Amino acid sequence: MTQDLLQRGKAIKLAVFDVDGVLTDGRLYFLEDGSEFKTFNTLDGQGIKMLMNTGVTTAIISGRKTPVVERRAKNLGIPHLYQGREDKLVVLDELLGQLNLSYEQVAYLGDDLPDLPVIRRVGLGMAVANAASFVREHAHGVTRARGGEGAAREFCELILQAQGNLDAANAHYL
Repeated sequence: MTQDLLQRGKAIKLAVFDVDGVLTDGRLYFLEDGSEFKTFNTLDGQGIKMLMNTGVTTAIISGRKTPVVERRAKNLGIPHLYQGREDKLVVLDELLGQLNLSYEQVAYLGDDLPDLPVIRRVGLGMAVANAASFVREHAHGVTRARGGEGAAREFCELILQAQGNLDAANAHYL
């Protein structure tokens, strides 16, 4: 973690996640009946819960729409879920208006071109390790972990560390 990322993480009040390629490995699984399923990493889920326990609000903005993501968001207690929204910056603007927050107070984790306008605009815009190279080049930082393999946990822990809450979050389980 660089000092720049830690400095950016201090101001974060809202952490926003893309789904496909960030909370999942990016693969889409379709069954014969047309339904789909996704796999999520429990480490990521625990990281999101730890972050929320310190008062950071969380949101998901996804270009795709699926009931599986709705169930995952509900299971984790993520209060803001936007699906089927291609223009993620427009969605973020709506959310910032509702929450009375500024871009500098937002952290975003993404992996592909639709995420880039948000990554470039927010206070802490990060890409997962296996994100498109153009996205990685323009992000403030890149996780060591790949999407769906602990990248969201790493992102959450960076914010927790920047805000001085990581040790307490971990100590809760000792």
